[in-house]
Amino acid sequence: MPRRRKQTTVDAQGRGRADDIDPADQWVLNPNTGEYELRLPASSPQSGVPSPRRPPAPDAAPPARGRTQAPGRPRPETPGRSVPPSRRRRGAPEEPLPGRRGRRPAKKAAKGKKALLWTGGAMAFVLVAGAGAAYFYIEHLNDNIASVSDDGASTGGFQKDKAINILLIGTDKRTGKGNESYGDSGSVGHADTTILLHVSKDRSNATALSIPRDLIVDVPDCPTTQEDGSQKIIPGTQQARFNTSLGQDGRTPSCTMRTVTELTGVKPDNFMVADFNAVKTLTSAVGGVEVCLGKDIDDPDSHLKLSKGTHTIEGEQALAFVRTRHAVGFGGDLSRIGLQQQFLSALMRKLKSNDTLTSPSKMLDLAEAGTKALTVDSQLDSIGKLKDLGLELGKLDTKNLTFTTTPVIDNPTEKVKSTVVLNESTAPQVFDMIKNDVSFTAVKDKKKKEAAAVAARLKGSKAPASEVRVRILNGGADPGSAQETLSWLQVEEGVTKSENAGNAPAEGAKTTLEYAPDQADQARRLADIMGLPGSAMKPGESVENAQGVPAMTLTLGKDFKGAGTSLTAPSKAPEGVDKSTADKVECAE
Repeated sequence: MPRRRKQTTVDAQGRGRADDIDPADQWVLNPNTGEYELRLPASSPQSGVPSPRRPPAPDAAPPARGRTQAPGRPRPETPGRSVPPSRRRRGAPEEPLPGRRGRRPAKKAAKGKKALLWTGGAMAFVLVAGAGAAYFYIEHLNDNIASVSDDGASTGGFQKDKAINILLIGTDKRTGKGNESYGDSGSVGHADTTILLHVSKDRSNATALSIPRDLIVDVPDCPTTQEDGSQKIIPGTQQARFNTSLGQDGRTPSCTMRTVTELTGVKPDNFMVADFNAVKTLTSAVGGVEVCLGKDIDDPDSHLKLSKGTHTIEGEQALAFVRTRHAVGFGGDLSRIGLQQQFLSALMRKLKSNDTLTSPSKMLDLAEAGTKALTVDSQLDSIGKLKDLGLELGKLDTKNLTFTTTPVIDNPTEKVKSTVVLNESTAPQVFDMIKNDVSFTAVKDKKKKEAAAVAARLKGSKAPASEVRVRILNGGADPGSAQETLSWLQVEEGVTKSENAGNAPAEGAKTTLEYAPDQADQARRLADIMGLPGSAMKPGESVENAQGVPAMTLTLGKDFKGAGTSLTAPSKAPEGVDKSTADKVECAE
């Protein structure tokens, strides 16, 4: 177990106040700067000792490091939480948050982006982006965070200038106070609730894709870091339930991450894991979440008993709500997924509300609850890193966050239906939309114009295939792809003036076709033959081929799927795929 640091206390007089007012209540949102500022009464005695939420003076020595409880606020009992093996706790801060004395913090673009908490899976994560917290308090929050290695299963962490893919995992391991009474108490835990959260590159939209726990998948071999630091490869399992990708045989979240990549073709940037206590502590910290029921519910299994209508729930009642399945829909896991998506939508609306964002005490409660509820990968092991991610997610409007579920059908090999398999007619299209950053919601007019301009590149006259001159380079596709494409173009498509130009100078994620203005008709013909989208067409300059004649350049990227396979992404979700947006209030039936 990690060594706990000695707790430090600061008396009321040392904080510059001797009354019973919570220090958090002295933080006030300044509408001119968009930051929280400490406002003490004029008569309050001042001291050289900084308050728990007040940064020290620039020339003052930093306070002693330690797990210090914010004075004036009772320390909440730390719930036991499910944490995968090989975790560690951070001690050093990434960086102090803005708001240090002597510096004027930069203005933020909008009130809703100043501080936020996002949560997913079975309340799989919280991101803290509050301003004005003291240096040592950030140290304390850093100590709360537990991390575990991603074992090379991620991209290496999200980037601000790219689309973001976060894997949110809710485990059903029965650890923590009050959870012993739930069934399967001795279980090592499973990937009980899993959501792949995709945020678009321009942050205008996002998709939260739920993956059913009973989906039959191939769990790949998983290199896993052991407690002693050694590596062990846990053998994969063919045709297994998705939820066995975590916990079983010593599998860690990195194994679930590899399984998702195998299933969807999307490689997550980061993962976040939480257990039952996350639902309880986070909903209590925010003051409860309002949910709607279309009928009375009395589920003895989840212990949920609520009447038809709207209710504000938190703690144990919130956990019962997200766990119930026999009382809603068809009584299975797919019905429970729909209920959880409705709950998450309601929670996000509450978290983005002014009631939460303008309350310093709530934000501090959320920071405590969130950092204690989380187990993250080693790329997100500090408040500074979580803050950066939170600011990226804060740019998103809830009306453009779509919840959907991986398309599945009942397993045809079973007489008694207990598992599901992919719906091969629609699931690949859903996965392609996420891989290609296609929104499930209507885009704004500006985006429509941009999309129309790109699509216009495909419109116009097309040269005969025999007149198309193109050099083919391998820029990240499988070895041999350039030669395979050359043979296919020459033999089956009549593009005889084509050549294999070897490897590209650098690898790229996307396949591109670069052409000069006077080669546009050739480019449109080749794009039509190859199934290239307008975004793959790059107006530029031609390059001489081996015969010294100007030619276009086709560079096969990592997205290349083979000669004759179209690279044009779907423009909308297929028919029959259920989806909802986080701004809509829905009632569970």
